[in-house]
Amino acid sequence: MMPGDDFECRYQGDLLAGVDEVGRGPLAGDVVAAAVILDPNSPIEGLNDSKKLTEKKRERLFDEIKEKALSWSLGRASVKEIDDINILHASLLAMKRAVEGLPVTPEYALIDGNKSPSISIPNETVVKGDSRVAAISAASILAKVTRDREMVAFDKEYPEYGFAGHKGYPTAVHMKALKEYGVTAIHRRSFRPVRECLMLSRTDIGLKDLI
Repeated sequence: MMPGDDFECRYQGDLLAGVDEVGRGPLAGDVVAAAVILDPNSPIEGLNDSKKLTEKKRERLFDEIKEKALSWSLGRASVKEIDDINILHASLLAMKRAVEGLPVTPEYALIDGNKSPSISIPNETVVKGDSRVAAISAASILAKVTRDREMVAFDKEYPEYGFAGHKGYPTAVHMKALKEYGVTAIHRRSFRPVRECLMLSRTDIGLKDLI
């Protein structure tokens, strides 16, 4: 439990996994999830919702979580899976994979949000859990740093799009690049702005054929 919060977990043992995902809103890239079992004998100071932390602090905590946690795991759903089954189900799939990938099997899991993935262990959801439960905060940090690093790497592959800055979110810079340079292999074609861009490009091709 985070300091000062009134959340009380039904489970009171040590093998508690916090689970969170990052990347539901972007137009590009995978959705990444993490599951973390913290060690009560190795507390980590400064855990919070990853979005409320500076990049520098996230990076420091990323290393500390991996070093001190009893167990941690990452899971993901690909761009193709997002397009095939929709972003909600892809997010739940990524969280399921993260939990199932834990080297230490948890006895209970706390899931950020209001929907649980299909997992075999007892669990409950926690709305805004990434700022209320330390283990979920740790999971959000691992997932966000991992995904952000991947988008920075994609920036080198697709330098026109500015992925290092916006991480795939639909900023003005990203939207302008989409319209100017088109859709890449890492864009989610089921998302409206990307879908509309594809439709426009097909229309342009059709007009050129008529000329």
